Amino acid sequence: MKENYQLSREEAVNRLQTSFSGLKSEVIPALQKKYGENLLREAKQKSKFSIFLGQFNDVMIIILIIAAVISFIVGEHTDAIVIMAIIIGNAWMGYSQESKAEASIKMLKKMAAQFALVLRDGKPVKLDAAKLYPGDVILLEAGSIVPADARLIEISSFKTDEASLTGESHSIEKITDAIAADNLVPGDQRNMVFKGTIVSNGSAKAVITATGMDTEIGKIAELMDTGFQKTPLQKRLAVFSKQLAVIVIIICVLVFVLGLQRGTPAFQMFLTALSLAVAALPEALPAVITIALARSAGRMVKQKALIRKLPAVETLGSVTYICTDKTGTLTQNIMTVEKLQSADNKDELLNYAMLLNNEVKFSDKDELLGDSTETALVNYSINQGYKKVDADEKYSLVATLPFDSERMRMSTLHNSEGKWIMFTKGAPAKVAEILSAKDKSSAKGWLDTNKEWAANGLRVLFFAYRIFEQQPTKAELSLENDMDFLGMAGMIDPPREEVADAIQQCKTAGIKTVMITGDQALTAKAIGQRLGITDNNGTAMTGTELQKLSEEELQSEAEKVFVYARVSPEQKLNIVKALQHNGEFVAMTGDGVNDAPSLKQADIGLAMGITGTDVAKEASDMILMDDNFATIVKAVKEGRRIYENIRKFILYVLSCNLSEILTLLIAPLLGFAIPLLPIHILWINLVTDGLPGIALVAEPAEKGIMQQPPRPPKENLFAGGLAKKIILSGIVLTLAAIFIQWWAVGQGYDVNTQQTMVFTTLCFVQLANALSSRSFHHSLFAKGIFYNKTMWMAIFVTIILQLLLLYVPFLHPVFKTTSLGLGSMNMILLVAIVSLLLLEVIKFINNKVRLN
Repeated sequence: MKENYQLSREEAVNRLQTSFSGLKSEVIPALQKKYGENLLREAKQKSKFSIFLGQFNDVMIIILIIAAVISFIVGEHTDAIVIMAIIIGNAWMGYSQESKAEASIKMLKKMAAQFALVLRDGKPVKLDAAKLYPGDVILLEAGSIVPADARLIEISSFKTDEASLTGESHSIEKITDAIAADNLVPGDQRNMVFKGTIVSNGSAKAVITATGMDTEIGKIAELMDTGFQKTPLQKRLAVFSKQLAVIVIIICVLVFVLGLQRGTPAFQMFLTALSLAVAALPEALPAVITIALARSAGRMVKQKALIRKLPAVETLGSVTYICTDKTGTLTQNIMTVEKLQSADNKDELLNYAMLLNNEVKFSDKDELLGDSTETALVNYSINQGYKKVDADEKYSLVATLPFDSERMRMSTLHNSEGKWIMFTKGAPAKVAEILSAKDKSSAKGWLDTNKEWAANGLRVLFFAYRIFEQQPTKAELSLENDMDFLGMAGMIDPPREEVADAIQQCKTAGIKTVMITGDQALTAKAIGQRLGITDNNGTAMTGTELQKLSEEELQSEAEKVFVYARVSPEQKLNIVKALQHNGEFVAMTGDGVNDAPSLKQADIGLAMGITGTDVAKEASDMILMDDNFATIVKAVKEGRRIYENIRKFILYVLSCNLSEILTLLIAPLLGFAIPLLPIHILWINLVTDGLPGIALVAEPAEKGIMQQPPRPPKENLFAGGLAKKIILSGIVLTLAAIFIQWWAVGQGYDVNTQQTMVFTTLCFVQLANALSSRSFHHSLFAKGIFYNKTMWMAIFVTIILQLLLLYVPFLHPVFKTTSLGLGSMNMILLVAIVSLLLLEVIKFINNKVRLN
């Protein structure tokens, strides 16, 4: 069956069982029952309660809940309250982030027209747009929002702005004739108008072909239900939590069984096993990561990148492909005259023609209002020193022959010092055919130049003129003949100056850039070559070519093609899916409604802050406040920095937790008392881990971070020898704690004093570990020991808090501590300094091995 755009006006009206004067009132009830209201269906959304419950769907959280319940049952109420406070605080942060309702489809509804002018029973009536049905005949004029998809049946100088739907960077001149071609994307269906687009010029009558979810914008709404996408960090942490849970359970069961075999009372061994569980779990990890991402998001706002979803900060660091729109992101979104060539000695006259042959208006602030192509021509002449006032005075307007899509020309007739001159501009071939005999002979050379310019992505217009000795009796189309060639102008939406450098930085960082646009193939290819996205031999794949590919063929081609043109929203979505199927991690930029489905599907969606529609912004993870591709590169660097810093925190926190576990295991085997109580471990894991941890994730980026390839999306958290570093660091801290307990036993101290000394030692040596963890490879002293002032503040506050636990008497029963003498404190400080030096020596040796 033919598509609506392939039908003649009469065939379209007949298919829809209507007439050129609109529907009859008596058929409306039946149509209402058949089609329903002209509204977009809202997606089913999670309840707030289910979002809250979802925050507890994590292995680490479940283990903490069990530990809290058991602690409460056995009388360790302080421990239980602290653990539950951590769980609830973390759940609240996650809930607050996720409970922002997905409002994309609501925004789509807002874009649709609220009212429409419709012919019913042959009379124009204003109706709620929701009450329109296929077969209704609508009347459109400049400024109208199109209320439904419709086939044009009458037009007068009619243009629409479809940028938000198709990505086309200029207004589209519409026609009423049938189009024979098959499988055209919406942007090429020039006899159709689409719901949500805007009439930019002229007037029209159209018969509605689709309403509600059957419209092009409705199909986009359906595509937007892409499901929840986990970020790389969320995936890695989920795997890490499960692995840690298994290890914790095995250790606890093993210790409990071994204790019973040695004759230790079951209750005491249960408390020891509980202490181990608390020691093994990094309680501060979720909070520290959330705080780190929030602070990083704050830094990115200063760089014109607004983060809507916190995990997106880190996601940027994994990106292997950036799929970007052209208009406004890679380009300036301002049509500009790039080349101008006039006939011999006709430069001045050509500039006057550019100033006068148009429908451009000037605002109160002298801003140019009108079609982007015409404003580019006017702006060029003004910049050359010509003034509109002078032009109007020298060539006063007498009549206008408006542009139409059949002859593809516009003419204006002017009076100049007793003579009459007609200026004509239009499509090169259409202007060439009305030239005088003497100029037609040289027209081939001009047309060849046109082909050369068009191949470079320029939109070319020819200009011609004709002088009349007497005023024509009537302004009519027959005057457009026997004209003299005046010149030609080539226009393009030029690339942003900083984008080429940003794309080169992406290449250096191992990130590939792909342009996906609704614009013409030649224009897309030219911009792609200028920016270095593709080489001079590169081609642009069109939507028509894409439609012929199978899913497997697209997955194969997606690795080779870097410029796509004239693509539909569904094809954009399929390109993203193909790259993801190939194991790529995809960022997608966009500003229009047509971009919303692919923004949601992409691993990270980047919407435009200035030109972006509300729909695109709501579907995105991040908003580029300056609409600039170069901002993405800055955001990628920040994403890589934050991920590396989170890994530093994991090195720090897990090596500390390992030292607590080993201390708890080894001390009893050596005949010592249990060295740490659950409340001590909780304090260390929250305060000693938490405060320096927050400072650690604020570390500046390591040198050369953008010269490294993207990390593989499936790479685990412990890649690059992190597990070995954790074990070696954990052993150093354990030796420090065991040494202190051995020394305390030798000094004859009681169990409470021994536990307080081990507790304080672990606190201090872990602060030393935080300093060492600031860099994986560089020495603490080489990196700048005082560079991270936040770290030193955290260390200072942690030491003060630890000393309060030791020397404020009313805190002793709560935290089960006692005051320590000067000799004990001196020994603890000495051990902490030696531990720091050992950690730095291990780092130095590891670095030597890595480089060799």
